[in-house]
Amino acid sequence: MAKKESEISVEEKLSTLYQLQTTLSAIDEKRALRGELPLEVQDLEDEIAGLKTRIEKIENDITDFQQAVVQKQGEIKEAEESVERYKKQLDEVRNNREYDTLTKEIEFQSLEIELCNKKIREANVKVEDKKRELARTNDLVADRQQALEEKKNELDEIMLETREEEQVLKAKAEELETKIDPRLLSSFKRIRKNARNGLGIVYVQRDACGGCFNKIPPQRQLDIKMHKKIIVCEYCGRIMIDPELAGVKTAVEEVVEDKPKRKRATTRKTAASKKSEESETKLS
Repeated sequence: MAKKESEISVEEKLSTLYQLQTTLSAIDEKRALRGELPLEVQDLEDEIAGLKTRIEKIENDITDFQQAVVQKQGEIKEAEESVERYKKQLDEVRNNREYDTLTKEIEFQSLEIELCNKKIREANVKVEDKKRELARTNDLVADRQQALEEKKNELDEIMLETREEEQVLKAKAEELETKIDPRLLSSFKRIRKNARNGLGIVYVQRDACGGCFNKIPPQRQLDIKMHKKIIVCEYCGRIMIDPELAGVKTAVEEVVEDKPKRKRATTRKTAASKKSEESETKLS
């Protein structure tokens, strides 16, 4: 049966919280193995989506230009028919006024035909330009698609290697979270989110905060060692824990353990020295 919140000591809270931090840091390390691959995959997917949108726009532009060519060809046909009709009417004119009017109409329609032909040539040039641009964009999409497949395969291989371990760590983290006060857990997650290295709880190192490395006053260090209340760093806001409670050996302890013990020097009397002592005793 789980302990009530009031029965859980501050020492147990800090110990559980540090275990959670260790587990989450291990998960972060697994994810760090992926490096920038997830971002690179996302960037390539976004780029390909943008290129496909560009391809769609180019194809629409080509269609519009081709439709414009068809329209102008229709206008040319109508103008040519009008010219033929006006030329026939010239044979039936009765005065100079009608002749001048028909002549101007023929001239106008001829200019319309020239203008339409000019528009058609321009549209055809633009269609060719758009087709070349479309071919380049399609090649670019194919290149980016190949790069995306390679990055995805690489990412899948890394995830396959770390997925099982990460799932175990996630399950452990979820179990530890159930043992922590929701308010404390919420504060810890908020601190961890804002921290650059993802550390929400740190132990004291060389009389300084293990997160921001600012010096901690002796009285505050004593309060941390007492495990009577939750103490946070006044500089970075991280929760502080005693190295002993965190199960971490300090540099001083490591030096003491590694230092070889000195053997006591034992004075051994030789046979010669014993004889000299005996002779001195007899003489005296």
